[in-house]
Amino acid sequence: MHWLNWVIVGLYLVFVVWDGLRRTKGTTNIEGYFLANRSLPWWAVGLSVMATQLSAVTLIGTTGQGATDGLRFVQFYFGLPIAMVILGVTLVPFLHGAKVYTAYEFLERRFDARTRTLTSLLFLLSRGMSCGAIISAPAVVLSAIFGWSLSACVALIGVPTVIYTVLGGVQAVTWADVKQMVVIVGTMAAIIVVLILRMPVPLDDALALAGATGRLQVFDFSFSLSNQYTFWSGIIGGTFLMLSYFGTDQSQVQRYLTAKSVDEARSSLLMSAYWKIPLQAAILLVGVLVFLFYLFEPAPMLYNPTHDRAVQVAEPAVHAELTQRYDVAVAAREEAARTAALTRAGGDAQATSAALEAYRARDAAVGVVRAEALKAAGRVTGQSSRDVNYIIPRFVLDHLPLGFAGLFLAAVLAAAMSSIAAELNSLSTATVVDFYQRRVKADGSDAHYLSVSKWATALWGLFACGVATYAATLGSLIEVVNRFGSFFYGSILGVFLLAMIPRARAPGAFIGLLAGMTTVGLISWRVPSIAFLWHNVIGAVVVVAVGLIVSVGRARTLEGYAGPRA
Repeated sequence: MHWLNWVIVGLYLVFVVWDGLRRTKGTTNIEGYFLANRSLPWWAVGLSVMATQLSAVTLIGTTGQGATDGLRFVQFYFGLPIAMVILGVTLVPFLHGAKVYTAYEFLERRFDARTRTLTSLLFLLSRGMSCGAIISAPAVVLSAIFGWSLSACVALIGVPTVIYTVLGGVQAVTWADVKQMVVIVGTMAAIIVVLILRMPVPLDDALALAGATGRLQVFDFSFSLSNQYTFWSGIIGGTFLMLSYFGTDQSQVQRYLTAKSVDEARSSLLMSAYWKIPLQAAILLVGVLVFLFYLFEPAPMLYNPTHDRAVQVAEPAVHAELTQRYDVAVAAREEAARTAALTRAGGDAQATSAALEAYRARDAAVGVVRAEALKAAGRVTGQSSRDVNYIIPRFVLDHLPLGFAGLFLAAVLAAAMSSIAAELNSLSTATVVDFYQRRVKADGSDAHYLSVSKWATALWGLFACGVATYAATLGSLIEVVNRFGSFFYGSILGVFLLAMIPRARAPGAFIGLLAGMTTVGLISWRVPSIAFLWHNVIGAVVVVAVGLIVSVGRARTLEGYAGPRA
């Protein structure tokens, strides 16, 4: 990579750390460190909420998803606006008015200490693992492309993030998020412009080629529990996931607890409701445009250069044979794509249909060879050979003008750092407030808790880095993050739903939570064909159902012990 690109990356990292150090003012007490003294404006909180979600996983994994699978992944977010409206009139005003530090404090007030502890523990596990996946996305790509060790790449991402998170607390995290959103959105807009300008055929004809392979299909109204992304899984499963994520996940709850008032907290969430789906669609569109770009330019057979080299060294004859077939198939696809675009411009519908059909056949032939190459890579390396996370980085490094690679790398680091910082800060908050302060030392000074919080942040950073090496082998990282979350989120949401039902009691909440987690675990193990979005629905329903049954049964038992009344 050119030295100018490294200068851009270096300047960005220095600026982020400097700005975090500058914002250490006001973080000498626990409320300032964890909640910025509840003083942040709604627009800053809203941008922080969006930046927390818009991780490097999104920039790398979602764009790759768009290139291989098209726009249908956007259905995943269809439940978001519904969830935001529900939370705006339920949990947000209650939690903000309760003046709590964590969402799980409320559960002890409503139920008991063990329900609070178990729920907070589940959050720590889910968020700690998800944080590892967020670190993994840029680390594995940088490692493969530049030949660096994975630990060095993790350090490049993790060390600056831990520094400004430890020193500046949530205030530094939030204002860094604001700047990082500008970098991320600006970079993606610039890439879209470059892709459109470099397209050798008119954009509408190019999009017709994407549509011919199904990549512009947004809606899938089929109802199938095994189909990952459909309208119904997004509306139903997605609503449950978003309710849990934004309503009960400390990394999000902590964002709107920093707002000045309930109305500003609501406004911060509604910003995500309005802008998240269009932003995700735009990021997926980048992936679609990269796919179209590679119709007319030589495309790598394997986007992961490490795997390509491994096959070439271990099985040179196989690699040579696959490369020859792939080059022939790619050349045939390019010719068919150009023919289809020209035929479409001519306006002959019948000829256009035939040309598009021929193009689809050539594209399928390319997919067959790539599938064989991916299989060979998996056989040689013993690792998952899915290279969806390498598509956009390879395009950026190989084809974008000078400076754009540095800008993209800065955007990836910005996205990773904003999400990681938010995760680490929330993990530290829950650790200190729900465990250390509640069960170890209840009478410590603010200075003592502040010191423990900083150590907790650093330790969770180490844990996430360890998870990152495992998450790298699990395929599309945008799916990995949401699989981790969906395993826990439904059950956690179920406990909060029980808390809003007057008849629910503490034993029912605790047993229901155990039942929900057990059920989701068994389904994940025994029925893996059920799409992970439905785990959120299943977990929540089981917790509420079991919790109410136990609560009502216990109430009747106690009434029996009390005996008849005069």
